[in-house]
Amino acid sequence: MQTGYKSNPLLDRLPKHLKQFIKPQNYNDYTSINQAVWRYVMRKNVNYLSKVAHKSYTEGLQKTGISIDRIPSMYGMNRILKDIGWAAVAVDGFIPPNAFMEFQAYNVLVIASDIRQLENIEYTPAPDIIHEGAGHAPIIANPEYAEYLRRFGEIGCKAISSAKDYEMYEAIRHLSIIKEADGTTASEIEKAEKRVEDLQQNMGEPSEMSLIRNLHWWTVEYGLIGTFDNPKIYGAGLLSSIGESKWCMTDAVKKVPYNMQAAYQDFDITKPQPQLYITPDFAYLSLILEEFANTMALRKGGLKGMLKLINSNALGTVELSTGIQISGTFSNVIEFEGKPIYFQTEKETALSYRDKELVGHGIEKYQQGFGSPLGKLKGINLAIEDMSPRDLKAYNIYEGHQVDLEFEGGVTVSGTIITGTRNLMGKIILISFDNCTVKHKGEVLFEPSQGIYNLAVGKEAISAYNGPADVNSFDLITHSHSEETKKQKNNNTKMLETLYLQVREYREGENKTISRHKVFEQLQEFYPEDWLLSVELYELAKNNGDDDFSEEILNHLESVKRNRPTVGHLIDDGISLVNDALVK
Repeated sequence: MQTGYKSNPLLDRLPKHLKQFIKPQNYNDYTSINQAVWRYVMRKNVNYLSKVAHKSYTEGLQKTGISIDRIPSMYGMNRILKDIGWAAVAVDGFIPPNAFMEFQAYNVLVIASDIRQLENIEYTPAPDIIHEGAGHAPIIANPEYAEYLRRFGEIGCKAISSAKDYEMYEAIRHLSIIKEADGTTASEIEKAEKRVEDLQQNMGEPSEMSLIRNLHWWTVEYGLIGTFDNPKIYGAGLLSSIGESKWCMTDAVKKVPYNMQAAYQDFDITKPQPQLYITPDFAYLSLILEEFANTMALRKGGLKGMLKLINSNALGTVELSTGIQISGTFSNVIEFEGKPIYFQTEKETALSYRDKELVGHGIEKYQQGFGSPLGKLKGINLAIEDMSPRDLKAYNIYEGHQVDLEFEGGVTVSGTIITGTRNLMGKIILISFDNCTVKHKGEVLFEPSQGIYNLAVGKEAISAYNGPADVNSFDLITHSHSEETKKQKNNNTKMLETLYLQVREYREGENKTISRHKVFEQLQEFYPEDWLLSVELYELAKNNGDDDFSEEILNHLESVKRNRPTVGHLIDDGISLVNDALVK
């Protein structure tokens, strides 16, 4: 079995700041217990989901190379996904939402390569290969849904976050890690859940990222499709949860029509969802996505967009009406009559046009930030960007001229014009001044001692969004998790893993000399509470027509059920799968 992933054209075109999240799959790290967990969940899911999932699920399992009996390798998935225009990469648990969505924009499926513990076989808040590989991958074989996912990523990665969003991301990541780690105490989990709950109740006004994350949750993760009389599952969270996929089909779960209000419906990642949304078809998902995108600063810009960027305290971009893009951490905006008339960034800033950095206007030039007025000049109806060369000369906006420009709202720019930069359409987008002073109501915003002043030309801010215009302008290879997923192994399970491996090798014909009866005796003696291996032994006994042995195993499983009633339904379901397969 090959490890890691083999690159393909889709992965080759990923920007460096996304590649930093990719990790090797390390296939050999999967234990025989991990493989048994995968096989149980997949057999149970495929058996049940073939009746209640959207038809794309079962079709997609075949198209994407997802095996029922074996955890998929990234190499194998990539080789097959390439044929439908997608790729897959392994990552370490949760990654930042913007990065997760940006991967989608590049048609790359992010897969957390870890797998849930046997104790969490029905559901885990942690992203794992069952959720990502068996949940997300099959549905993207549907072209309409795949385009929705790509478009969602393209729009979602531009959503502006708040400082609270990052706190929430770290809190959820921590909870998911300790829930899957060996030896975590109940009090530790309770404390982490309380932290998530407290943040959920004190997030303040929802950011764009929190709203679009809700849309993602109620569609990509927990979506239903079809009619209220006959809903089908397509959300990966439901497709990968053997408990919730059944529960969601009962009347205990409220079903409502999917619409943009889902963006304002919060969710609790630690509990089953009390309500779900039904979309009539996949095309309708894209319709609602576009409706939501029309509310984002990405498309509306303006004062609100700039204030969102300031509140995020993160790298973002404002695009002006001339197309010039200013990327940096926005720190201040001056407004007049509800419109921004001056903006300021702090720290490193870069100027771009059409997502490509303007030569000479990168972070080396603007290490301490960048500020510029915007809008029209006072008393002049014609905006600078709309002026012809003759108009510019008539208003002394011309090389070598000393000018005093006063903008609506009171910002003044006084200095000697050095030169101007135009875009491909001939509009002037940047004017450079020497010996320049910029003021607003007596406050000096820029003074001659600071060097050459560059004024970004634009009568309005048409867009504001997360991240830089040109990803090459900034060093984005700086991500580090505050906490890594825990891979420690419990030494007490080493012998159990060996027993699981022996049964697996026997079933797959690799070693028929293994004594199944001896395995069962050791299981009863040393691991009397384990149930999954007994179910696998029962399957072998029934398939071999060994009725006495199968009856012995059933008696043992009844004992396990009495001692561990919480796993009783899992045992019953496992036995039913075996018996149903024999009938077929």
